[in-house]
Amino acid sequence: MTNNDILIRLRYALDIKNVDMVEIFKLGGLSVTKDELMNMLIKVKDDEEAPENFVKINNKTLETFLNGFIVFKRGPQKDKDGNLMPPLVPAGKESANNMLVKKVKIALELTSEDVMDLMYEGGVTVSKGEVGAILRNPTHKNYKECLDRFARCFLKGLTMKYRD
Repeated sequence: MTNNDILIRLRYALDIKNVDMVEIFKLGGLSVTKDELMNMLIKVKDDEEAPENFVKINNKTLETFLNGFIVFKRGPQKDKDGNLMPPLVPAGKESANNMLVKKVKIALELTSEDVMDLMYEGGVTVSKGEVGAILRNPTHKNYKECLDRFARCFLKGLTMKYRD
């Protein structure tokens, strides 16, 4: 699953409008026009060649969107003095699927049990330990990379919860 697929599926699952998508990117620290956004959301099949105007999303761009999504849902983060903190700088080192699960969990204030339930609704059963391993830092010895199947099931579970 590509980063563009993740963005398209997340947008559909949570019914995010184009205007809100542009705002989310801005909150994450990246200015994107509506035309650029539409070019990111073009569906390209594996066996097809991408259209000329297609914009491929890298991990840093996806992470920027997910960081902005956290701010969009939970509000801007403040330091101990009450001053607004700047947007998080994307590292781009983590698997896109792990990033998706971790940052959506934070943005929607989900518990590990909620993540397990969403994946179950999507068609896969995972243990709390597996969810914990997916949410860990990539340098941790018990870190586990989130496979495409788990990410798809997570997004399918989100769709079933938020669109139905």
